[in-house]
Parts: sequence; structure tokens; C-alpha cells
Amino acid sequence: MRLHIFPTRFLSLVLLCLLLLAAMARQAQAERVYLDITASDVRKVVVAIPAFVDRKGTDPTGRRGLAMASLLGRALDFHGFVRVLEPGRYGGLQDADWKQLQVDYVIRGAYEPDGTKLTVEGRLFDVAADRLLAGRRYRGLARQQDDMVLRFCDALVEEFTGTPGISRTSIAYVSDETGRKEIYISDVLGRTRRQVTRHRHLCVSPRFTPDGNFLAYTTYHRGNQDLYITDLRQDRVTRALSRRKGMNLAPAFSPDGRTMVLTLSRDGSPDLYLLDRKGRILKRLTRRAGINVSPSFAPDGRSLVFVSDRSGRPQLYIMDMESLKVRRLTFQGSENSEPSWSPKGDRIAYTSLVDGHYQIFTIAPAGGAPRQVTSAWGDYESPTWSPDGRQLAFSRRRNGHSEICAVLASGKDLRVLFKLKGNQSYPQWSPRPR
Repeated sequence: MRLHIFPTRFLSLVLLCLLLLAAMARQAQAERVYLDITASDVRKVVVAIPAFVDRKGTDPTGRRGLAMASLLGRALDFHGFVRVLEPGRYGGLQDADWKQLQVDYVIRGAYEPDGTKLTVEGRLFDVAADRLLAGRRYRGLARQQDDMVLRFCDALVEEFTGTPGISRTSIAYVSDETGRKEIYISDVLGRTRRQVTRHRHLCVSPRFTPDGNFLAYTTYHRGNQDLYITDLRQDRVTRALSRRKGMNLAPAFSPDGRTMVLTLSRDGSPDLYLLDRKGRILKRLTRRAGINVSPSFAPDGRSLVFVSDRSGRPQLYIMDMESLKVRRLTFQGSENSEPSWSPKGDRIAYTSLVDGHYQIFTIAPAGGAPRQVTSAWGDYESPTWSPDGRQLAFSRRRNGHSEICAVLASGKDLRVLFKLKGNQSYPQWSPRPR
């Protein structure tokens, strides 16, 4: 009896151990160690991107493959944690002594034209481990070439960080290049831009809907501060959302896109109101407690941050959307305004007056000590978060000239985004395109 039971138990134990080892191996393979690119002292990853290979040999000049690699490099560099190795360091070859060049990763791309269609694929190689980490293939129309390259970029960023990239996003802003302040949209790399409004009057405060298909803004072209919205999928029609007498200013769309909060002064007091997407008032949120402006929703839609001077000077307050109870958030600084809640929910960016100049700060929604993001000479205003919550865009004014800049949330890598005619202000970062 024992001779039969002992082997059975032994075999069962061995089988159990093997199953546990297999499960542990699968778990280890599934778990990824992502780069923490939010740390202020993070070392940039060195990446080599040789020219994409033309598998059909239709471009003997190689310019198309070089253009794809160049665009991918620009898009990765935009995310702030990658340093692209100059192709001249390795002769632009697909293979080189990457370890000697101290390269962390190599991205090998290829494309295959087929009439009006195009296939683009790319692979990410880990140099130290000498193995393939990821590969992607995209097929579409030839005119979608850049979009496929940028999709690949965003997939690579997800491989590195666990969150998709933002290279296909856009920024709306106000520009006076025509002599009037109108609304424009540019992709984040500054390759293409589009004029949205042509009212020939002052337009301010562009705001995207959560799906990115619509853009709301305030315009004075009828002599009042009216709120309009336009469908970005077309280029002709815009419609009024609210033309009530007085202020109709800067809506904050709820995360589900069904409602919005904006400032109305219909009875003389600038207060916050909840409206539906057709512009109908659903609820009054504040009532004659000073001037209440600049709302911004928390990602879960349960709270709202806004600016009020009810304490005598502009400060940030947070409202619970169910109970409408309000608590003061900022206590440092004599003037705090223009809050923007991070898509990650962990920080609120805002503008604060420091020694006679406006600077960008962030603060936790629970309160506490604020963190200063900008400190250089000039005025930094209207912060807006990237969809991944890792960067901030804002306007910077120096010597009477205003331009759109961006910086990592840590305060590193501040740069001008667009070199354009005239002055640019009131930036608003779009959601990721779907």
C-alpha cells in the first residue's frame, strides 16, 4: 500500500512544483519593468534609428526611409526621455557595434509600397540583452505614412513606460498673426497647423471636448463675450453654445463629455453653472461668493477645481460635485489662477504671481506644499497638461512677445514648441486621437 501511495504523492509534488515554476516563469515574462521618466534625475535612453528599409527598392535615393527615421526620432525625442544617436556616428547602417557606441536600443524600420497603399513595420531591439522586445506593423494608404510612423512611436513609448505616447496629439492656441486674435491648432511637433476661427474679432480660451472632436471657445465678434463650439471634423460651421448677456467663459467639459461647467454673469455675478451640451443650464454651482472662474474637472468627474476671490485675492478652491461643498486649496501666493487638473489625477497645475512675474506651479489635490515648475525670467501662464500627465504646455511672455512652450512635469527640458509669426497664448492640449 505504501509503495503505491509514496510514488503517487511524490509525482503529485513534482507536478505541483513544475506547475508553480511554469506559472512563475509566465508571470516574470508578463511583468515589465518600465522606465520612470517622471524622476528629475532620470538618464535619457540612447536609441539608434537607422533609415527605414525599402523592401521593394522603389526609392534608390533612400530619402523616404530617412524621412521616416527622422520623424520617428523627433517624435521620440519630444517625450523627453530619449536621446537619438546621430546617424553619422554609425554611418546610418542597420547594423553597427551598438555596445561600443553605448546605445541602449536599436529601432529597425522597413516599409513596402503597393500602389496607393503602404505597409510600415518596426522592431525594437534591446542591445544589452541582445533580443527583440517588440514589433509593430501598420498598413494603410500611402498618404498616411507619417501617421503610421507616429503610431509606431506611441507604441514604442508604451513599451518603455507602460503608457502610450502623445506624438499624435495637438495643441489649440490663440494667435494674433492676422492682426486679430483667432484660434489655431497645431500638431505637437509643429509640422502642420490649422486656423479654426475666422471671426476677425477677439477669440480666447479654446477647450477640447474629451473625445477631441469638438473645440469650444469664447469670442467677442457679436459685441458680447459669447461661447461657441465647432466640429473639428469639418471646416465650415460653428454654432453658439451660450450667448447669455455678460460672461460666457471658458467651459470645462466633464470627463464623459455630456456636461460642462462655465462662468456666466447673467445676473451680474460671475458664477459657475453646470450646462448640458446644448447649452441648457442644469444647475447653479456658486452663488455670489466673489468672482468664480477657470473650472477644471478631476479625471473621475467627482471634483472641480476653480478660481475665486472670495477670500479677497484669487485662490484655488475644490468643489465636490455631489454636495457642492467647497474647500480652499492654495494658501501660498497672493494671486493663484488658471488651474488645470492632471489626467493622472495626482497634481493640479496653476499660475502664481511671484516677485512681480507669473510662474507655473503644481499642487496635490489634497493640498500641501506647492511645487514650482518654472522659475526663469518672463511670465509663464495658462498651463495645460499632456494626455499622459507627464508634460505641461503654457505661454511664455518675454519682451512683449508671447510663445507656446512645454516642459516635463519635473521642470526639466523647457523648450519652445512653435516658431510662428505673431504672439501665441492660451494653449490647450488635445486628448489622444482615437
